[in-house]
Amino acid sequence: MDKIIIEGGGHLKGTVEVSGAKNAALPILAATLLTEEKCVIKNVPMLRDVHTMIKILRSLDVKVQAEQNRVIVEPKKSGQYEASYKFVSTMRASVCLLGPLLAKKKKARVSMPGGCVIGQRPVDLHIKGLKALGASIKIEHGYIAATAKRLVGKNIFLGGAYGSSVLATANVLMAAVLAKGRTLIENAACEPEIVDLADFLVKMGAKIKGQGTPLIDIEGVKRLSGATHSVISDRIEAGTYVLAAAITDGDLLIEKANIEHLSALIDKLEQVGVSVVKKGTGIHVRRKAKILKSVDVTTMPYPGFPTDMQAQMMALASVSDGISVLTEKIFPDRFMHVSELNRMGADIFLEGASAIVKGTRKLSGAPVMASDLRASAALILAGLVAKGKTEISRVYHLDRGYEKIEEKLRNIGAKIKRVKEE
Repeated sequence: MDKIIIEGGGHLKGTVEVSGAKNAALPILAATLLTEEKCVIKNVPMLRDVHTMIKILRSLDVKVQAEQNRVIVEPKKSGQYEASYKFVSTMRASVCLLGPLLAKKKKARVSMPGGCVIGQRPVDLHIKGLKALGASIKIEHGYIAATAKRLVGKNIFLGGAYGSSVLATANVLMAAVLAKGRTLIENAACEPEIVDLADFLVKMGAKIKGQGTPLIDIEGVKRLSGATHSVISDRIEAGTYVLAAAITDGDLLIEKANIEHLSALIDKLEQVGVSVVKKGTGIHVRRKAKILKSVDVTTMPYPGFPTDMQAQMMALASVSDGISVLTEKIFPDRFMHVSELNRMGADIFLEGASAIVKGTRKLSGAPVMASDLRASAALILAGLVAKGKTEISRVYHLDRGYEKIEEKLRNIGAKIKRVKEE
């Protein structure tokens, strides 16, 4: 198993390029099952989750070629319709195969996703939406088994306990494009990744309006064709590098970062004392204030502050002046990084679904353990600014969401390396 070692205290300077968005690439790859023609997907990040999705597609008798950041998918007329537990158990997002398999093959058998360290993430909205389209669904032997002689469009409300669901919206959207008649998805997720999926489906011949709003309007078509598409840049990776510049008092040009996707983060950083402005095809980040200010943050569905940036923002708040309050409205249990940040000298305590962070001027390097993908990123940010050496164990989580992160950070001045644990 690998660990990451960081020698903190430097200032990050230079240019870093953002990779394609994993959370857009995965449903787009799943959507290629909706056609029997070749699809070419560009700007795909070569991450562990992407490789898992490719393995699942191949297990479904789909020909897949992956070269650099391009994936060529050539579906076949196949009777395969099962995504097995050995794949789905390692990647929750593979549940988004349910919609396209059901729409194209009239049946699907997808393993129930396993537990998640950041909190309960039920599939009830997926099932509700697909049932509304006419599917018969049973949960048996750990699998979601769905059948439908014909899917028929319908008005569907996809509201959940914590708002809209990105993956449920993706699943229902992919099923509805081949359903008979019109489907309206109310309280649909508005995330850029849903817009990117819809744009790909439109290139394939789907009729979709309203993507990026809470009401998506789909008129079903009989068939879809192949298409070529380039995945959007990863807003969470971009946001992580923005905070890396802020926490190290750096000066970064972040190429391929879409500033429009970062509005909530930028709003908070303006309050903290960090400048984020559009420059060319990317954004320029630097501090305006010598001492960063505290800030209150509440995670919400897009366009609100993303839950996937909460842990990284907490690392920044740890070295800001004053008391910050970070409230988690999406996954109330997503605070396993708190104890590890405290090991590095942060002063954080939990009160319900909120973390109260008393800023300190200094963190100190320490052995810490990553609990999930974004917690890993938060510990890296803390390590970059901490005095001395930080050793982060269980960094395999990083390989699920950050492409070549150590290399990218080294190129802008970080003293970081990956080594095998003894």
